[in-house]
Amino acid sequence: MKVKITRNAAKQLNTVLEQEEDKELKLRVYITHSHGDHAHYGLALDKAGDDDAVVSTDKEIDVILKKDEPLLDGIVIDYLYLPQEGYVITNPSKGNHGDH
Repeated sequence: MKVKITRNAAKQLNTVLEQEEDKELKLRVYITHSHGDHAHYGLALDKAGDDDAVVSTDKEIDVILKKDEPLLDGIVIDYLYLPQEGYVITNPSKGNHGDH
């Protein structure tokens, strides 16, 4: 499984992770709902379970994903400042380039 984290997102995520007291927690990306050929995603801090894969990224942030969930493979985590500040998760490899 693959995950890409942009520089803006890594900066924001590292701030959150550094402030967390439980250093065993990792970033989890999950599907809030899916329809058709794409999904909407959420973020949380969590610990990996038996049904999870932990994916290392080039930004030195490990991400927990549910195993065998094709809509999670290839996600891109970004952080945008405009038009609204916040995280945006897409999966260009599955044709999901943003909310509709």
